[in-house]
Amino acid sequence: METATCLNISRQTVSKLWKQFQNDGSVVRRPTQGRKRMTTASEDRYLALTARRNRKATARQLSSELAAATGTVASRQTIYRRLNEKGLYARKPRVCVLLSSQKKIDRFNWCKEHQNWTAHQWSHVLFTDEPRFSFTGDSKRVYIWRKSGTRNDPSNTVERDRFGSGGVMVWGGIMIDGRTPLHVFSSRSVTGQIYRDEVLDPYVRLFRGAYGPDFLFMDDNARPHRANLVMNSLESEDIKRIPWPPNSPDLNPIENLWDYLGRAIARIHPPPRDIFCSPDEEGPVAALEID
Repeated sequence: METATCLNISRQTVSKLWKQFQNDGSVVRRPTQGRKRMTTASEDRYLALTARRNRKATARQLSSELAAATGTVASRQTIYRRLNEKGLYARKPRVCVLLSSQKKIDRFNWCKEHQNWTAHQWSHVLFTDEPRFSFTGDSKRVYIWRKSGTRNDPSNTVERDRFGSGGVMVWGGIMIDGRTPLHVFSSRSVTGQIYRDEVLDPYVRLFRGAYGPDFLFMDDNARPHRANLVMNSLESEDIKRIPWPPNSPDLNPIENLWDYLGRAIARIHPPPRDIFCSPDEEGPVAALEID
């Protein structure tokens, strides 16, 4: 009675613990067997092997395959837990460019040809590209923290314009020891004439004059870049191009800069609605300035 009063617990609890101590010499809770595990060790190995062989299989598909092979019916949650125990987790796959066998050979040959270039040789190359950025941000880059069951709340929704309005197309170039200004195109698309008038004449031509005959111009194989008037303009200014393998944006170091700038735009809140922001506003041009 005194023990129950001092510990502020019932007499029945004290009596139960005293009897357990007399029988076991301890008052530690006895381990219980718990729920029987739904899958065996061999079934767990089968699940992991099946998931590795078909990495795009859903938990529902894996559950069906397990049932067909062993007769064990497991829920999607059980499938997730078993695969997690084996070190396998559901994640977004890394996306890469689809390349034909010939394009792979072209990329390999290009890399092999340039693998021993010195820093001095690379210092004469102007790497350029023209990406498009959305003023409303890129929802594919953005993750949010939210409570379960609040997916449809307005505060947890990112707007995307299916027609791509509110975007800007820019051009820029980088070298080991220099860069071009960031150019915003006057139109939403680039033609050969726009490329010549807004990029080659005001920027690339001047870099060629500054760096001399060793200057090399890098742009990809987009159709506007290979227009006849563009080719003629480069030839007239004695601007040499560095050969570039098709579908190889990952070889262009400026892609790292575009990724950084895209993330910077996505962090602007509220997002700008147009490019004409006041000087004290943080608009897309401010976010895209290359320091």
